[in-house]
Amino acid sequence: MTLSTISNNDDLQSEIPPKRFKNTETEEVDLDSLERDPGLRRQIWEYHPNQRDEIRRVYLNLKAYQPIFQEYPLNKNIKHPRRFQSTWYEQFPWLEYSPTKDKAYCFPCFIFNKPSGCLNQTTFTVDGFDKWKKVRNGKACAFLGHMGKDNVSSPHRNAEKACEDLMNQTQHISRRFENFNDEQVATNRLRLKAHIHVVLLLALQGIPFRGHDEKSSSSNRGNFLKFLDVLTMYNDELSKAIAKAPKNAKYTSHDIQKQILHVFSVRVKNTIREEIGVAKYCIIVDEARDESKREQMSIVLRFVDSNGFIQERFFGFVHVSDTAALTLKDAIYSALAHYNLDVQNIRGQGYDGASNMRGEFNGLQALIIKDCKSAYYVHCFAHRLQLAFVVAAKNVTPIHQFFDRLTFIVNIVGSSCKRNDELKNAHADDIAYLIAINELETGRGLNQIGTLQRAVDTRWSSHLRSLKGLIKMFSASCTVLLKIMDDGLPSQRADATTVYNEMTSFDFVFILHLMKEIMGITDILCQTLQSKSQDIINAMELVLSTKNLLQQMRDNKWDDLFVKVKSFCELRNIDIHDFNAPYINKRGRGRAHQDNFTIEHHYRIDLFYASIDSQLQEINGRFSDGAMELLTFSNALNPQNATESFRVVDICKLVEKFYAQDFTRDEKEQLEMQLKHYEYNVVKGSDYKNLSTISELCQWLVKTNKSVTYNLIFRVIVLVLTLPVSTATSERSFSAMNIVKTRLRSKMEDAFLSDALMVYIEREIARSVNIEAIIDDFENLKERRIPFS
Repeated sequence: MTLSTISNNDDLQSEIPPKRFKNTETEEVDLDSLERDPGLRRQIWEYHPNQRDEIRRVYLNLKAYQPIFQEYPLNKNIKHPRRFQSTWYEQFPWLEYSPTKDKAYCFPCFIFNKPSGCLNQTTFTVDGFDKWKKVRNGKACAFLGHMGKDNVSSPHRNAEKACEDLMNQTQHISRRFENFNDEQVATNRLRLKAHIHVVLLLALQGIPFRGHDEKSSSSNRGNFLKFLDVLTMYNDELSKAIAKAPKNAKYTSHDIQKQILHVFSVRVKNTIREEIGVAKYCIIVDEARDESKREQMSIVLRFVDSNGFIQERFFGFVHVSDTAALTLKDAIYSALAHYNLDVQNIRGQGYDGASNMRGEFNGLQALIIKDCKSAYYVHCFAHRLQLAFVVAAKNVTPIHQFFDRLTFIVNIVGSSCKRNDELKNAHADDIAYLIAINELETGRGLNQIGTLQRAVDTRWSSHLRSLKGLIKMFSASCTVLLKIMDDGLPSQRADATTVYNEMTSFDFVFILHLMKEIMGITDILCQTLQSKSQDIINAMELVLSTKNLLQQMRDNKWDDLFVKVKSFCELRNIDIHDFNAPYINKRGRGRAHQDNFTIEHHYRIDLFYASIDSQLQEINGRFSDGAMELLTFSNALNPQNATESFRVVDICKLVEKFYAQDFTRDEKEQLEMQLKHYEYNVVKGSDYKNLSTISELCQWLVKTNKSVTYNLIFRVIVLVLTLPVSTATSERSFSAMNIVKTRLRSKMEDAFLSDALMVYIEREIARSVNIEAIIDDFENLKERRIPFS
């Protein structure tokens, strides 16, 4: 939401109050990104007078800025250093703290502050208070002195009363002249409630709100008004309420729809903020261009909730002018600070590996680590796996050529609607034939007719789906190619002939099945990495099992693969070469021996080994995190490893080296003793043996209340689980963006897009929001012409 005003310079020339109002020109204020830090934000009196109440309401809805740290910095400028205490928030709800200034401020006094040269009036509003020694029990407390002690008309209490009056719209002068009885207020709420339900429905479905022509004479007035008409058809009371709506307060305009959606979005974000609480969290960030070619940055927060479950929550889109690391960092910090999320609580960063993100010196991860030493960077595992496959495919020339041919085949066979129909008809005939000869099983969901999928380097699992699709529709694809060879244009006939000859060769079928087997092994890892609840320890174990399966395939699966390829060729009348001619093969420590294979067969054996070796080499190179001390020490918490040998020393080293700031000196000493009790009472228990992952362990500890008994161990487990695994959640947000912001909705504002995606993606939270609370928030968002309370 933005706020803009036009001020009359002629009217202000006589005053020219530089302290009260600095900018007399037209000013646009982004109400969604107001600075929260009291030491950095602008004073209310620096805004234009016509803007101040609107800005005050935004700040009052956000409430006081009260970041909670495990430890605040010491004020070393005094003889006996003291520090700020978060417990003061409970005793003084108006209190705010600035992490950048290490000073305290008063929230109500800031809201209704006026420029003054008096020191007493600026300590808690402009300059900030940091004399922590003067905060004590009794009447001498500096905070009580600021409040005015028993003085009911002190500036602080007057400011509190002014805040209450501003948010209580029933007391406004414009309202006092109107007589609104309880029945009229109830009617207003009923009408607004219907509007809210329609906005929520449209947002959850990701469909447009407005129509091209919304006049009463239009045949299609847009989804919002049409859905509202449907509601009134089945509710006479609502129909009468909408008919009685004042002409200047119908609340059906596009701006009102955006405001309602914004209120929903803020409520969803506040719910996520409450879920996080004081826990440590990880940021997962990615950027992409939307339909209108604007760069959008997706922010996802990963944390462990109060029940021990890993959560990855979408936290909104932010438009960035460029993708420079410093620009992204400032945008992230601003979005987090707006909801009182402290940067010092970041315990992990997950990006896709782009240079502006992963740069060791000037990348985004390096800039954030400078501010928060424990915000460890993890390159997205899913991107690594995809890169490993792409590079491995390019390293082996026949495999690289095969995928080029595969793309060419998909382009030719599926280039038009006519060919797609021919492909489906041929596939249906092929299925019927195979069922008739008992080569296919029948049943619900089996033997469905589809199309060929193109393999794309940036789409996870697309290669495997493309390979499976061609194997499944091999005969049908050949049928379409034969038709093109007979009926197509001369250039099409030449391409179809070339592709058909390559497809029906033994080498092509061999590589097709070889890559399908390799990709089948790696795809399980790829799919698992996209789970929101995946933990980094289990992910590394999946990488290890994938490498073991590839090694087993290399050692033992050649014969099985060859038999499968041979059977496939025989069924489809593809020529199989004679492999009985002798050939001298020089393999194995320089010793020559004679194999009963032809040169072609030996070539395929070498290709089999080279393909798997290349894949293993890339996975080993890109998943080198197994050698990192952080993951090595963290693995000591894995239930599967702990049952064999519980490594207390590794866990203590993990805390000392990587999470020292999250534990005091006494807690580190206590942790070692707690681990010994944990080993005896938990690790050796029967229930513990049924746990397979560290995620299950975390949930089990909460469920059995052992997270309280072994609170320090539980803290270590939560910190490890907070580390990111993949950027799949942020990738999904871009998929949602393409659904919400289409070519026909390319002019959507950035704030509207972010609010719409917030409700669309976090739909479970949005559905649980109390509608009555939405009405109250909507009323308090700005001054309304009619009352709702």
